[in-house]
Amino acid sequence: MRKRTWLAAALAVALVSPVLAAQRSDAEAYVEFGIEVALKGLWEQAANQFEKAVAIDETYAAAWNDLAIAYETLGEFDKARAAYEKALELDPGNTFFRDNYDLFREIYDRQNRRRGGR
Repeated sequence: MRKRTWLAAALAVALVSPVLAAQRSDAEAYVEFGIEVALKGLWEQAANQFEKAVAIDETYAAAWNDLAIAYETLGEFDKARAAYEKALELDPGNTFFRDNYDLFREIYDRQNRRRGGR
């Protein structure tokens, strides 16, 4: 019985793994194109591509980070904060994501203090 359970679990993983790999591959293609258009200054299109990537693979931390950068550039700060936090939730040890988020918070908080001080 135990052998059958192990075999069923192994078979399930074997069947699911190619699907997950294909999803990540599709998500990566959206991210790559998003980066291309972002480099041309087309941030709305970039955000759209990154949104598609995270819709396909919600566990793709780099896509969340890229989406956060796009939102930040577009001035959608609440969405940017949420996307940075999602990237860090998925990959808490990533210092690149942490640095991006910390810089975002520093600038965003400074701007909010200025607005409040007027």
